[in-house]
Amino acid sequence: MILGRVTGEIVATIKHEGYRYRKLLVVERIDPAGSGTGGYIVAVDVAGAGVGERVLVIDEGNSARQILGGSDLPIRSVVVGIVDAVSL
Repeated sequence: MILGRVTGEIVATIKHEGYRYRKLLVVERIDPAGSGTGGYIVAVDVAGAGVGERVLVIDEGNSARQILGGSDLPIRSVVVGIVDAVSL
């Protein structure tokens, strides 16, 4: 799992059928303290996250397809949770 912060949304009028009716988010990778680590991910949102929220992302295709219920979906990353707090 990856800890990240939502920095934006992606809107596309033409996309693969597997992405239809799904919200795509740009997620910046962060460390537990909340500092950016320099990478980002485009992920399908199933948690209802918005810009500025800390989230958990699964970045593995088989897990993503199981969550979304389709074995032939071209989806690798899914936002699966909104993080309230991180304690170390």
